[in-house]
Parts: sequence; structure tokens; C-alpha cells
Amino acid sequence: MGDKMSTTSITNSSQAGIEAQELQALSEICQLIGSAVHLDTTLSKILRIVHDTLRMERATLVLLDKSGEKMTIRASYGLSVQEEQRGVYGLNEGICGQIFQTCSPFVVPDIKSEPLFLNRTKARSAISKEKISFIGVPVILAQKPVGVLSVDRLFGMDVSFEEDIRFLTVLATLIAQFLSLHRAISRKEAVLVEENKSLKAELHSRYNRHYMIGQSKAMQGIFWSIEKVAPSRATVLLLGESGTGKELVARAIHQASTRKDKPFIKVNCAALPENLLESELLGHDKGAFTGAVSMKPGRFELANGGKHFLDEIGELPLMLQAKLLRVLQESQFERLGGTTTLTVDVRIIAATNVSLENAVVDGKFRNDLYYRLNVVPLTLPPLRERREDIPLLLDHFLRSSNKRNERDVKMTKEFLDFLTEYDWPGNVRELQNLIERLVILSDSGRLQTSDLPDRMFLITQDAPRADQPVSVSPAPVAGGKGRRVLKDLERLEVEEALNRHGWVQARAARELGLTQRQIGYKIKKYGLKRPDQWQ
Repeated sequence: MGDKMSTTSITNSSQAGIEAQELQALSEICQLIGSAVHLDTTLSKILRIVHDTLRMERATLVLLDKSGEKMTIRASYGLSVQEEQRGVYGLNEGICGQIFQTCSPFVVPDIKSEPLFLNRTKARSAISKEKISFIGVPVILAQKPVGVLSVDRLFGMDVSFEEDIRFLTVLATLIAQFLSLHRAISRKEAVLVEENKSLKAELHSRYNRHYMIGQSKAMQGIFWSIEKVAPSRATVLLLGESGTGKELVARAIHQASTRKDKPFIKVNCAALPENLLESELLGHDKGAFTGAVSMKPGRFELANGGKHFLDEIGELPLMLQAKLLRVLQESQFERLGGTTTLTVDVRIIAATNVSLENAVVDGKFRNDLYYRLNVVPLTLPPLRERREDIPLLLDHFLRSSNKRNERDVKMTKEFLDFLTEYDWPGNVRELQNLIERLVILSDSGRLQTSDLPDRMFLITQDAPRADQPVSVSPAPVAGGKGRRVLKDLERLEVEEALNRHGWVQARAARELGLTQRQIGYKIKKYGLKRPDQWQ
């Protein structure tokens, strides 16, 4: 009697220990599912918990594949990658097929004596145990089987298969709910992605065609012209003030053309001296000049099959103008110092912010080259002629600058209204640079008109003395007088900045928030000269 009671106590104690282990495993699995992000990683971690806590070997989850015609191993613990890849089962094949078809658990006390056991993964070949038990339960979702969860036991017939089946059935239910939740999230994400694409497409068509922002009539005309001229091979001449976005239009023409997968090469004709510019455009042979230790292909060669964007074409020296004309007419040229004639297939897009017609009259630009470039002229509107685009541009630049500088700066309505009415002499580039500078310097997190430079306010009277306070109005004055005063003020600001810095253009440009090219343009625009150059 005493021995019987002792055996019963041991059995109860063992059973309690198993139940405690199962509860621990289920608790860890529920916590894991609650914080899950990635499906496959979470499934693998679940099966690892089954192994570590309950000593169940080679825990494996097979699921229907996308075709719905076979099952493959989706997650496992104790199998190699090669063994997982071999685990492919038909819906009526072997023990997994039987479990899937009957939606019932299946126990194999000894896999060696079971003909239905396929051992397709070959994962049990090296095991020395006499008996390996296999337990499998169906994974059921919405009353339909979607897979099979299985484990191995490495000990004999004394194992309580009923207890293992009960635990694995609960685990399979949790896995089925996890799969259902993941699929619902995936469907929701797919819907959101499609909605996002649709909204982006709508915004792109309304406000951001060709990756350029603008809904004004002037910009819609530019977009229409881009779409018309892009498929052709015609040379395009982009005209307009500095900062109006000529390079963006050139890239938009390239992206909308049949050559969009070919090179898009840019050269600024005003950025290099004449001797370097020729080598840059045409290339040079070895020994063409001192330092030419090897052959170098020019930009025309690099652009072969694509497009060559020649910015500031009005600054191209006369000698190079003749060579460019030959490239346009014959598609041929020779490298600097070379004798071999090269042929290229390049479409030219040129841009200038000066009047080429006046340059032709002044003898600074070849008449024949001008007409060869002026096949399809596109004049980009200055920002003051597309004021309805300014709020869109402000919003875009503010968002971009906030993201780039990790800020959350906003703008007041007065700030927006003022900048919408302001006559931007530097156009879109000036607007972009201004917003970037104000976002970086902002302390309050709100952009106000008081944050703007004094030079941006229109003076309603004559220009004040240095010690006289500036009289400002909340919005620019419409009409010719206000614009004339602004022009005079800008000329004065540029001239004074140059005088303060001894006519070092780089320093004056930095003070005014301009690029060197912009200040050079303004010096030409206003005919400014150093005091020692006055006559």
C-alpha cells in the first residue's frame, strides 16, 4: 500500500512538473507573439521555446505555399537549411498529408516501423536512439487546414502522447491566430500601399509633374512643352532668369524621353576656364598638353546615346562655339591634340540666363550657332510670375529642410503671405536657400516676418542711411514704383557688400546668401564696377 502511494505521489509530482513547463512555454510564446514584427523570425523563436522548455526535438511547421497545391517548411528548430529545403510535401502525401486531410493529430511511436513516415528532410539519419517518436497536429484557420505542426520525441513508449498532443494542439491554435493576424496586417498594408501610390500619383499629376512643383498656368505650360519635346531629337534651348530651375527642366526632358536609361551629362560653361573647358567637352589625347599623361574621353563621348546639358551656354568662348556647331551639325569632333575624328549620337539641351540675341549683336555669340540651338526654345517663368506656386514650394522646402536638419519648424500665416507677394530676384533657388537658412537658425520653431533679412522688405521712401531705421510694410507694394525701388535697393545692397569685402565676390556672396554665380550675374545685371575701374 505504501509503495502504491509513493508511486502515485511521484507520478503526480512529475505531471505537475510537466504542466508547469507547458505553462511557462505558453507564457513565453504569448509574450513573443504580442511583440512580434517579423513572421518567420517569430515562428522560429516559438519552435525554439518548444525545444528549450519541453525538450521536443526538430519542431517543424509546414504550411501551404502560395499555389495551395503543396506544403513546405516555413519554420523549424533543429533542421539545417538544406534539410528545410528538402521538406516539400503533397497534400495527400505521407503522415503530414494525412494530418492535413483529416484535420486530426497523428502519433508515430516508432518512425522506423511506420511506412507512411517519409523522413524527406533526412534529418534523423545520424540519430543512434532505437526509437524516435513523431507527433503531428493540424494548424486550422477559419475551419480549414493551412499546415501541420510536428515534433520528435527521443524516448520510448512511456511518453504521455496524449499530454503532448494536448499541448501541441493549443500551440497550433495560437500559431493559427498569429498567422491570421499577420495576414490581416499584410492585407491592410497592401491597401495602404496602394492608397499611398494613388495619392502620390494624384499629387504628382496635380502639383509635381516631372518631379517639379507647380500648378500655375505658367508651369502647366512648361509641363506640356516638356511632354511634347521630350520624345523628339530636337535641340532644346532653356531660357530664363537664374534660379528658375533650368537644370530640373533639362532632367525632366531626359527622364520623359526614350533615352532616359542613357547618360545625362552636365557641363557648366561658365565654371571652367577656356583651356580646361575644351578638354572637358572634347577630351584630350596623351601628350596634348603639359600634364596630359593619358588619354581622357570628353563629356560628348561620355554622353554618347544620351543627352548633354550645356548650362550657361552664353559663356562659351567663340573658339569652342565653332566646335560645338560642328558637333550639332555633323555629330563629329576630334579630341584636343588628336587627329582621329569621333562620331557621337548626343542630343543637346542648352541653357542660358542672358540674351543670346544681344550677344550675337555684340559679336560674343555666333549667329549660326544661336539658330542651331534655338530649335525649341523654352522660357522658364520667374517666381514672381507664378505666385500661386509659392505656398507649394514653401511647404516642400520647409518639409525637406526639417527632415534634413531634424527640426520641426513651422511658419506663420503672415510669413507665408509676405513671401507669396515678394518679388523674388533669385527665384526658386533664392527661396530654397532662404528657408534652409531660417530653419537652421530658428530658435522659436516658428518662422515669422521678423526672421527675414531687412533687404527683403520694400522701401516706400528713398533708401535710408545706415543709421536710419528701415520702414517696412507687411506686404510688397504693387506697381512699378515699388518694383523700381526694390531693384535700386538690391543694387545698393550688392554694391555695398562688394565694397565691404574689397570686391572679393565669394565673401560678398556669402554675406548676401547668394552663390558666386548669382552675384556674378547681378554684377553684370547692374553694371557694377570696382572703384579703381571707374573712368
